[in-house]
Amino acid sequence: MNIQPFHLAIPVDNLETCRTFYRDTLGFTEGRSSDHWVDFDFFGHQLVLHYQEKNNTEIATSNPVDGKDVPVPHFGVVLDMETFKSFSAHLQRKNITFIIKPYIRFEGKPGEQATMFFKDPSGNALEFKAFKEMNQLFAK
Repeated sequence: MNIQPFHLAIPVDNLETCRTFYRDTLGFTEGRSSDHWVDFDFFGHQLVLHYQEKNNTEIATSNPVDGKDVPVPHFGVVLDMETFKSFSAHLQRKNITFIIKPYIRFEGKPGEQATMFFKDPSGNALEFKAFKEMNQLFAK
């Protein structure tokens, strides 16, 4: 399968704080921008941060998965295992506060994967994962 880059636009309530987080903390390359948005190279995908006033009516939810409370909604990318390991080490050096620290999920089962969750400064939940066997991405 030839995978194409995705485009994802997310709301942020402080464009400069989030721009700094994605660029300097996560290490993503900044692309085009305006006074109200900025895009980033998100492991080859286009992530766009759009300024939006804070909405205090949002309710944080989660679903139990493998004994952990996974935040919903969330987004991220599937990495190869070496990239996941180096990126998670980078995040730990940057003192990221994890919702779910990097660990192996579904160990010894179909779909075994490394995963981690954290939030950006606007409260958007991100997940990065890597499969032991990439061909088990959709394994049951």
